[in-house]
Amino acid sequence: MNISMNSTAAFHGTTLRDIAVAKAAGFDAVELQTPKLFRFLDAGFTARDLLPALDGFPVSGVGAIQEAPEEEFTRDATRLADVAQVVGAPYVQMCTGPVDVRVVKDFRAGTLHPADLRFRGALGLSDADALAETAKRVALAANIAADHGVGVYLEPLAWSPVNRVSQALQIFESIQRPNVKLCVDFWHFWAAGDTPEDVAALPADLIAAVHVCDGLHVPAGEVPDQSVSRNVWTGAGDIPLQEWVDACRATGFDGWYCTEIFCDKVAELDDHLVASTLRNTVRMLLA
Repeated sequence: MNISMNSTAAFHGTTLRDIAVAKAAGFDAVELQTPKLFRFLDAGFTARDLLPALDGFPVSGVGAIQEAPEEEFTRDATRLADVAQVVGAPYVQMCTGPVDVRVVKDFRAGTLHPADLRFRGALGLSDADALAETAKRVALAANIAADHGVGVYLEPLAWSPVNRVSQALQIFESIQRPNVKLCVDFWHFWAAGDTPEDVAALPADLIAAVHVCDGLHVPAGEVPDQSVSRNVWTGAGDIPLQEWVDACRATGFDGWYCTEIFCDKVAELDDHLVASTLRNTVRMLLA
């Protein structure tokens, strides 16, 4: 089985701690993530400083590029693609934006002032323009990744204007970048309104990673907020996890299933216990 540990399993740790926990908990790989990675690099380390800790341990992906003004976006995409190239990860992750759900909530409430400098992405654009603007960023990320010999997997965020599988497929069709694939994130797909049937209809070679995660019901009309809905242990929420896993397997996908969790209480527990239990949960779902 291909089970990778997302850095959220050791929530308050460091990148080096993520690697150590993933190894000790019996994972097959680790998915390295910001902000831990950026803290590591900003402290003066380089991607090559991760190699002794990895010692050949696979890195399933490196994330996440977040939509931002072009200069910042290009800088972050380049930094993460460089890490992926050095550690041998096949993909960097990109999320649709804005990544800050509070910006979306303020926009919906009509309280987002024109002078507010927080990045708002495609908020307020027509559906066609939102897709076009997001496609430009995905194409840019794909080009930067390709320069480093890696790919991109796109994760549509549930609160973003570009949040559906159908929209991602339209972007892929429009940009025609062979190194761009999809991250199937159970919570983001489920909270946005996509279904296991939508996933089962995907071509297997379009999926680069699966994020196995849970969440609580999002009331109709509310902006999906992971700090609320995902504040739950995997298996204790409302997402029918087995149905989603089975849908991914129905495509023929045999790549990385990655544990991901955003639960405040769990984050305060022993990270090895959390990681081991998450791995066993996913292992049972894949049995």
